[in-house]
Amino acid sequence: MSTPFGRSRTPVNAYRMVGVETGVVTGSPHQLVAMLFEGFMDSVAQARGALAQGHLEAKGKAIGRAVRIIEEGLKAGLDVQGGGQLAVDLRDLYDYVTLRLTQANLRNDAKLLEECRALIEPLQSAWVSIGPQVAEARK
Repeated sequence: MSTPFGRSRTPVNAYRMVGVETGVVTGSPHQLVAMLFEGFMDSVAQARGALAQGHLEAKGKAIGRAVRIIEEGLKAGLDVQGGGQLAVDLRDLYDYVTLRLTQANLRNDAKLLEECRALIEPLQSAWVSIGPQVAEARK
């Protein structure tokens, strides 16, 4: 059985998925974006590990999951029309990361995977750091 973004339900993943599914149902918009960033980082790490072990099918699946998180999650949530220059810049960054992930997949290139991780990590850190302010504003 598969789950969102293609992760299979093994006994090990089943418990984790309960937490993810609960977070999706009960999470605030801020928490949902944080989950997307976490899922992206997890997918890139899985791709790097699979590549290092020569598991090319697993590498491809993990990269595909990372691309879907960028395209169907992070990028799809942008309001490019009303979001100003920041939204445009994020869209362009997400397009670039998608391109580099695709190249990493085609070339089996761990350095490109690291580049993608390094590009998204500051966004993830900034997003997590504003969590307390967002929670306070929702009260």
